[in-house]
Amino acid sequence: MEITGKVFKMLPLVTGQGRNGEWRKQEFVLEIESGQFPKKVCLSLWGDKIDLAAMAEGDMIKAFFDLDSREYNGRWFTEARAWRVEKTSAATAGSAPAEEPYNNPPLEAASPADDLPF
Repeated sequence: MEITGKVFKMLPLVTGQGRNGEWRKQEFVLEIESGQFPKKVCLSLWGDKIDLAAMAEGDMIKAFFDLDSREYNGRWFTEARAWRVEKTSAATAGSAPAEEPYNNPPLEAASPADDLPF
């Protein structure tokens, strides 16, 4: 899957020790345009992919990711794991002003009496 948006927040880098050695996880919050209100989605990068992404808050990016769910003590937890991140321009991400589909003249200011339905 892929998602395009603006990096809203970079969360702290998390590291740990596992069976296979040290691991690193970088989570970030992406703000996407969705209908009337923007939505925020938290994605994570693991290992060497953190260094390849090289992103900062405010960057417009396209993230390719997979969803992964696991069960723990009878509860399910879902994670969106990014496997590739590309920087995009604002125009590509759709934040450029939309063009008017028709050349309608601007509406004239109406007086309050003109708003009455009768």
